[in-house]
Amino acid sequence: MTAHLFPPDVPPAKRIFDLVLLLPGIILVSPLLIIIALFIRIFHGSPVLFRQSRPGYRGELFTLYKFRTMTNARDTHGNMLEDSERMTTLGRLLRATSLDELPELYNVLRGELSLVGPRPLLVQYLERYTLEQARRHDVLPGITGWAQINGRNNVSWENKFSLDVWYVDNWSLWLDIKILALTPWKVLVREGINEPGNATAREFMGTQSNPQHGIEKPG
Repeated sequence: MTAHLFPPDVPPAKRIFDLVLLLPGIILVSPLLIIIALFIRIFHGSPVLFRQSRPGYRGELFTLYKFRTMTNARDTHGNMLEDSERMTTLGRLLRATSLDELPELYNVLRGELSLVGPRPLLVQYLERYTLEQARRHDVLPGITGWAQINGRNNVSWENKFSLDVWYVDNWSLWLDIKILALTPWKVLVREGINEPGNATAREFMGTQSNPQHGIEKPG
């Protein structure tokens, strides 16, 4: 995905709102970014950042940046261990406080993310969405969103996608302000950090009641 100061088709008011909050925000959290990076380097090793291709607006791929919360531990056959086995105490703390998300501010600066929008999920999900669920990609993805303040990983995928589509249909700057205002409280009470029985959330395998695919996986 090509970086844009003002991404095409994104409401200028939304982008200006993001930048007005983002620029002083980066300055404010810079010392914290350095401290977290040092701790990760000491306890997790290198690299400090987790990079992964994620689908953004209209399903176009971009590289998402987060702090690493897991080690690269493998079994005797060289296979990566389960998430729960690779998650460290530091990683759990970063996830519980959402501090692992801070590098995504760089994605916001590049115009690949907004501060508020549906969370960017895995590339393989693109071909599993129903046509209705795929509408979550009709806006820029975000660091926080309507689904995040209404259950996060503690609601079903179907409900989560319904919340995302509701946001698409009802977006306004006032809604973004409301979501941003509620997000710190949700983080503080550690609501919905992980799905019960999972380190994060189970993989979305598709909604079986509707086999129609949403948007094709970009090549």
